[in-house]
Amino acid sequence: MVYSAMDQVVPNEYLRKAEDFADLVYKKTKVFLPTASRLCLISTFIEDGLRMYFQWTQQKEYMDMSWGCGSFLATLFVFINLVGQLGGCVLVIVQKQVPAACGVLFFIVVLQTFAYDILWDLHFLLRNLALIGALLLVLADSKAETRTLLAGVPTLDTNKPKNYLQLGGRILLAFMFITLIRLEISFFQILQDLFSSALMILVMIGYKTKLSALLLVGFLSFLNFYHNAWWNVPSYKPLRDFLKYDFFQTFSVVGGLLMIVLRGPGGVSMDEHKKDW
Repeated sequence: MVYSAMDQVVPNEYLRKAEDFADLVYKKTKVFLPTASRLCLISTFIEDGLRMYFQWTQQKEYMDMSWGCGSFLATLFVFINLVGQLGGCVLVIVQKQVPAACGVLFFIVVLQTFAYDILWDLHFLLRNLALIGALLLVLADSKAETRTLLAGVPTLDTNKPKNYLQLGGRILLAFMFITLIRLEISFFQILQDLFSSALMILVMIGYKTKLSALLLVGFLSFLNFYHNAWWNVPSYKPLRDFLKYDFFQTFSVVGGLLMIVLRGPGGVSMDEHKKDW
């Protein structure tokens, strides 16, 4: 019986210290964390919008050849992607008309999903869904918390839209980590799969959310710089554009996780409901 008690106390002590460390990191970074999370989150839209500008002719020709839509529609597609993405990013950064900006960026994600045949590529489709999850978290962050004037009166119902946006965002972010799972028989790959899956499940259900999200920020950032080092690939190789796209899209998911660290999981979570236990 003594052994069982000690066996339970030791993990709890380590967990408490880890949560204290996460709180310390949050307190040290909370001044610039909102801006950092939004910058990371929109980074893929900035990169893609700039790519539309610098590769205007190539993008237009690609759309015309792929769909046979003609020069006018191909040009319109590139123009919408350029203006929509960069304009939406500016609004998110300055926090003006954020719902409209998120709507435009969501439209761009859906448009590209069909235009580039991503709908039939499971890897890219899951990553686009994770990107939509990050946008839902930005949208939730733009909604003011409804507070009651009467002490003790619950406000969950009045905050339902925000809470459900946060829940949807957390769930969709998990799709990014599904793309990282590889069925390889190696110790480090199995450890990576188990580690990321366990943390993402905790984020999804909203348990020890800030700690789990913070660990995932570090873990995903490390994998991103390790696997998607596009700056090491010569500019004439197509692999460079692929890795750059993957790098900034992953960074957007990191931004979504930072948003969770900043704002918490929301009302529909175990962390919120355990306060009532």
